[in-house]
Amino acid sequence: MQTELSKKLGVEYAVFGFTPFPAVAAAITRAGGFGVLGAVRYTAPDDLARDLDWMQEHTGGLPYGLDVVMPAKKVEGVGEAEVEAMIPAGHRQFVADTLAKYGVPELAEGEASGWRITGWMEQVARGQLDVAFDYPIKLLANALGSPPADVVQRAHDNGVLVAALAGSARHARHHADAGIDVVVAQGYEAGGHTGEIASMVLVPEVVDAVGPLPVLAAGGIGSGEQIAAGLALGAQGVWLGSLWLTTTEADLHSRALTRKLLAAGSADTVRSRALTGKPARQLRTEWTDAWDDPSGPGTLPMPLQGLLVAEAVSRIQKYEVEPLLGTPVGQIVGRMASERSVQEVFDDLTRGFERAIDRINRIAGRETR
Repeated sequence: MQTELSKKLGVEYAVFGFTPFPAVAAAITRAGGFGVLGAVRYTAPDDLARDLDWMQEHTGGLPYGLDVVMPAKKVEGVGEAEVEAMIPAGHRQFVADTLAKYGVPELAEGEASGWRITGWMEQVARGQLDVAFDYPIKLLANALGSPPADVVQRAHDNGVLVAALAGSARHARHHADAGIDVVVAQGYEAGGHTGEIASMVLVPEVVDAVGPLPVLAAGGIGSGEQIAAGLALGAQGVWLGSLWLTTTEADLHSRALTRKLLAAGSADTVRSRALTGKPARQLRTEWTDAWDDPSGPGTLPMPLQGLLVAEAVSRIQKYEVEPLLGTPVGQIVGRMASERSVQEVFDDLTRGFERAIDRINRIAGRETR
């Protein structure tokens, strides 16, 4: 399960694991993959530095990366307070009415929302990078298109490869023109922000569009057989995110949410703007249904929607209001039926990969092991 890209980065398996949890990212790296820590939840640089210190201590000198959310274009002079002021009163009332309908308690007096999407704002992401480049990260991924040109240059000056997610061949060509080193072809099946094209169609289109740049296949991948399929389509590795949510190292802070993930089938997700304002695949809940209902006010564009629902999501998560409780997750959730360690997941992936290669060799009339 090695490719030119995995060898370049010094990892045993061409499995890139995105996760918001440092313990999961470190375990992915220790298991022979490439752990990528999501930075969007870090609103304070000191918090990110603390967790990168922890990553350093628990990866044994093996490589890992960081994922940020940074737009290629910015609006000068606009901060969080100015953005908050753009949220219509009617939308705030809709949130309040929906929470009241389900009896969601208020946060304690003086308790701040534990979930903010200020990480979508460029000034926050730049603060994260000021911290990140003090650490030996090997890859900087951007989940919102190509990062600004000066960020790409800064990464390259630090010997860091830059990856960007693409939902179409057109997006991928734009990344190549922007000097991106690795394109993540993320199909419609993936958790979080996705485009309209399924992985089986998207991956070879992107490979053809940007070759010889390395491409990672993402979306709907959760077995070794699917990894083999991604490599057969021309990818130099796979980018897995949802699969790690039910690992024992993940820290969801909610047994109720873990139970929902373990019980969900592949048809129990929806691509909704309810969380961030952009289409993002997540568990379908009565919260997503409320926002997608034509009789409601509709969602706001990014980053307004994320700021609008931040406190509500914190309340739903804290009090585990199950009808409303959800998370970004891909259609692969149907395979996530048990809690396993990251190492157990890797063992399963490698066994499945070997089965797939043996199967193809038998079809081709080649001798197998």
